[in-house]
Amino acid sequence: MVGSEEVVTSHAYPNGLIQSTNGSSVEEKVDELRRIFGKADGDPLRIVGVGAGAWGSVFVAMLQDAYGNLREKVQIRIWRRAGRDVDKATAEHLFEVINSREDVLRRLIRRCAYLKYVEARLGDRTLHADEILKDGFCSNMIDTPLCPLKVVTNLQEAVWDADIVINGLPSTETRDVFQEISRYWKERITVPVIISLAKGIEAELGPEPRIVTPTQMINKATGVPVENILYLGGPNIASEIYNREYANARICGAEKWRKALARFLRQPHFIVWDNGDLVTHEVMGGLKNVYAIGAGMVAALTNESATSKSVYFAHCTSEMIFITHLLAEGPEKLAGPLLADTYVTLLKGRNAWYGQKLAKGEINLEMGDSIKGKGMIQGVSAVKAFYELLSQSSLNIFHPDENKHVAPVELCPLLKTLYKILIMREVSSEAILQALRDETMNDPRDRIEIAQSHAIYRPSLLGQ
Repeated sequence: MVGSEEVVTSHAYPNGLIQSTNGSSVEEKVDELRRIFGKADGDPLRIVGVGAGAWGSVFVAMLQDAYGNLREKVQIRIWRRAGRDVDKATAEHLFEVINSREDVLRRLIRRCAYLKYVEARLGDRTLHADEILKDGFCSNMIDTPLCPLKVVTNLQEAVWDADIVINGLPSTETRDVFQEISRYWKERITVPVIISLAKGIEAELGPEPRIVTPTQMINKATGVPVENILYLGGPNIASEIYNREYANARICGAEKWRKALARFLRQPHFIVWDNGDLVTHEVMGGLKNVYAIGAGMVAALTNESATSKSVYFAHCTSEMIFITHLLAEGPEKLAGPLLADTYVTLLKGRNAWYGQKLAKGEINLEMGDSIKGKGMIQGVSAVKAFYELLSQSSLNIFHPDENKHVAPVELCPLLKTLYKILIMREVSSEAILQALRDETMNDPRDRIEIAQSHAIYRPSLLGQ
């Protein structure tokens, strides 16, 4: 069962090999990656997750489930900061979760770890987030127990000899943490491979306006070559994936690494494909969080009206397509996994949840964008970054209907409205419905035609 120490996401066969559904054994997949990294016998492949939010923790836990039994060939660990207390209400809920799952309860008793949860439930001790993660509990996802994890709270100890680093940090923290990591890599001979799960962007407005993605932040902070930095994204909700709901994803980047890593990461319930268009996928990863907040607002304000949500979906996806054409000359089409990733994020996820709660008045903007039990709401900072970037007059494009040049943001009314709601705080959440119901709103297809038929690509936006 999920959450049990003994679980692997594969099937044992009489020959002793552990077989995956695509025909190659788990051990064969490890051996292939070890060969590519040039690992000698007795030198394990070292995989480290940096950041322990919901998706970062689940990603590392899936690797631990799949490969953790091959300790001589691969070592898997995760870094998170020490010292964050688990409040009593969360400790009480965690105790209920433990006692509702016989497999988890037996595991904790076997590991002599159950008593501390009893004491925390009674208020006799305080638990810490890194402490419970070792037992398989992510503080942002208490209801979904994971397998036990090797947790390291010293960043230098975690990453100094890592072969593969999984960036599970929010985009807002990626730059600072990887700048610190770079200090520990100065004496390295080998170059690590980094897989970024971060979905968000920053904007630099001078000397020329440009977008900064998490993979670019990592490259600039560490000096690791671009071909060694990849992005993984797809239609996934962390808890559902760990509970073995079927899902797929794409790993994007240089062919040198992405194909072998796609095979390594693939599991029976988590299918990973590879793709060369890192830019579009990473930017879409940030954009979907922007528009998911609005989707949550629309859902709450219309009592989950399917019609209103579909109208919003049509307009927000056309804005996303328009924006990606500014950033890439021939962007990947918003279809397949890219479209599915957008759909699931608008349907269910922390950013959509945030928009719903704001619209219902159950939370407010004064609480900030780091919400207890949910983690960082990355869509908020992305709204600010995309709006400020696309407002620059130096990026003006020709608007055929108005027969004049305008800033790109003028063609993105939903983005403008979200900026007024979340950043300027000039209007309430109801403004998103007013924007949708504006009688002067053009057909979403018009925006897409402008993107596809006019020369709006701005290579400078990615520093190219």
